[in-house]
Amino acid sequence: MKTMSTLDFEQVIPGQPLPPLTKQVTVEQIQRYAEASGDRNPIHLDETFARSAGLPGVIAHGMLTMAFANQMVTDWLGDRSLLKRLQGRFAGMVLPGDEVTCTGSVALKDEDGRRVVINLVVTNQRGERVFNKGVAEAEFPPQKE
Repeated sequence: MKTMSTLDFEQVIPGQPLPPLTKQVTVEQIQRYAEASGDRNPIHLDETFARSAGLPGVIAHGMLTMAFANQMVTDWLGDRSLLKRLQGRFAGMVLPGDEVTCTGSVALKDEDGRRVVINLVVTNQRGERVFNKGVAEAEFPPQKE
């Protein structure tokens, strides 16, 4: 397992892009997420039901997509405890076989509060946004004197 060091607040620059994270979504992954989260809505698990509901087939949980965005941010931060808030708006469905790419950039660096705001977007392999208007906020501990 790769050990990551915690990002130094002084290294953060407004406009700085985060390293993107790409995930291939599989039926098995959706099933495992359903089990772990307790969200067993049949639109995520039953192909026939999903189609009868007007969907192209089973779809991934929106919160699974959110988890990918969360992973990208916490990988960059190097310390999960720095992440204080993550929110976003879903813009489209994620289907099994989709490749989703999470991207982000530093929107604000608050020197006084040692806070960083990050804009987030998740797109599929067709370039369609499946998650937009995403925002993450991280707080760094006070600087040691």
